[in-house]
Amino acid sequence: MITQTMVQPSSLLPIGMNIVPLGNVFLFHLTDDLQDRLEDLLDRKKADTLTNEQTAELEGITELSRIFTLINAQIAEKALWCPLKPEDLFENAPVTSVNTAIRQNT
Repeated sequence: MITQTMVQPSSLLPIGMNIVPLGNVFLFHLTDDLQDRLEDLLDRKKADTLTNEQTAELEGITELSRIFTLINAQIAEKALWCPLKPEDLFENAPVTSVNTAIRQNT
């Protein structure tokens, strides 16, 4: 287990969670403001200019994004759906850092 200091992801929910309809299900995404903050913190990390507080914030936002990805993957798996053709997903997808899993018919 890795021990690290981070902002509690649950503390970000009131300002950072957006529920977006896609087909007949709803997916969890970061709000535009929190997505912008994540990108800013990632840029600062690349420039090696993060403070300890910013590092903790980055870790919390990243963990929230991971949680959303897991939840969205489970929603997609349980729903057994793909409301759009795979080639249309990028055109209609909201711009966020959260990945969603789409079950492919094979």
